[in-house]
Amino acid sequence: QKNKSNRQTLPKKQVAFKMYLGITPSVTNWSPAGDEFSLMLENNPLVDFVELPDNHSTLIYSNLLCGVLRGALEMVQMAVDVRFVQDTLRGDSVTEIRMKFIKRIEENLPAGDE
Repeated sequence: QKNKSNRQTLPKKQVAFKMYLGITPSVTNWSPAGDEFSLMLENNPLVDFVELPDNHSTLIYSNLLCGVLRGALEMVQMAVDVRFVQDTLRGDSVTEIRMKFIKRIEENLPAGDE
């Protein structure tokens, strides 16, 4: 079930990246259980004109993307863990965002609101 849910929502995630950032991430590194994968961004438009000062070299400047992904998926009843693994701004060759499915969120309506 988890594997099917993740794979079904992938095209929507890729379309969202294309719509809002003008890029399409590739999807790689699926876990054997099918509940975790990586979104690889060759170019991250959020960092085009950014340089991290030496005293902030560990800052994950584009961490906003993790929050956007997590929040958008909560709207469709999916709890996920999203984190940066690699970041071009910190010298990596690509930007890699790792996403792990945690659970399906059950809607709990208050008594009488059914």
